[in-house]
Amino acid sequence: MSLKILSLFFVFLASVLCAYVPYVPSGGIGTSNTSAPPQYVVLSDFDWQSINLALNQEYIELDLFRYGLERFNASDFETAGLTPSDVSLLSFMAAQESGHATALKKLLTDASTGVSYASKPCTYVYPDFPDVHSYVEFSQRVTRWGESGVYGFLEHLDSRPAAQILLESITTEARQQMIFRQWQGLGAMSEWFETGITQSMAWTLLAPYIQSCPADNPKIAWQNFPALNITNNPTATSAPSIGFNGSSPLTTPGQQVNLVWETPGKTTGYNDSYITVTNAKTGRFVAWFSQLNVTYTELTNVSNGTGSTVQPDLSFSGMPYNGTDYSTQVVNGSVFVAITDENPFLTPFNVSLINDHIVAGPAIYQAG
Repeated sequence: MSLKILSLFFVFLASVLCAYVPYVPSGGIGTSNTSAPPQYVVLSDFDWQSINLALNQEYIELDLFRYGLERFNASDFETAGLTPSDVSLLSFMAAQESGHATALKKLLTDASTGVSYASKPCTYVYPDFPDVHSYVEFSQRVTRWGESGVYGFLEHLDSRPAAQILLESITTEARQQMIFRQWQGLGAMSEWFETGITQSMAWTLLAPYIQSCPADNPKIAWQNFPALNITNNPTATSAPSIGFNGSSPLTTPGQQVNLVWETPGKTTGYNDSYITVTNAKTGRFVAWFSQLNVTYTELTNVSNGTGSTVQPDLSFSGMPYNGTDYSTQVVNGSVFVAITDENPFLTPFNVSLINDHIVAGPAIYQAG
């Protein structure tokens, strides 16, 4: 074989080998063979306080699912249109929460000593559910704020390995929330984008249902805002259903929404050891947390802790397909609302900046 032919052969061989060498674009975090092995630990106080809050959320969900299984019998579930398979699924969701709590506890454990500084389960207080339907409605709301509460801080965690564990648990919780919606007769998903809220917003919603905790549980550092209630909140009355026309919400743009809220300084949380507080001035707007950016409407008819607003008429469009223009109302599904003193422009990544402007809330508005 001549030297020229041999040279061409090696050029050909090199080109073939190069064609099959996997190509990895530059960038990314922890994707290189030279990257340090992932450490599934917290790296900052922000990490610790965020994950400890998420752990307390997992605890109440675990207790709530078990409570439903103990509180209601087979006949109660059947009256609500739920089958033994549905009851079995609820039991499985309780098992999921046990796994989630275990994973988050490990994130809050000192890797060098094996000592856990994580919160322990507490005693919880729930509304007096008259039937399975009301229990399902409450469970749907609890999983909703649990899901959104993690979305709000997940991308801000210093520990990316810890964020991955949370991601894999919270996407399971999102599926749970969809199941509860179906059991309400609502569409499993009536929106295009899920919404993140701040830790303080999630803690404000969670705290009233924690009655007492072990004395050595670490204090939850997040703010408790004054409570907000929607007095004409829509309620789903349909029978359980897998499918639903998600484009037909329970509410319509422009309809009045009536609000009542507390003044700061009320006790809340376990052992009444937390106080509601706000850094905001006088309430002038209602913030709507639903699908991407925060939307605002004017707060009107204000008198002695009551007021009203109207559901915003705002939509966005997707890519047309086969002659069809797709669009959706921004306010749909289980939506968060809060009273604010100003209306700053906020996007999903910097939603935490709303905290300084919240007068009261959030509350969950059942738009669809």
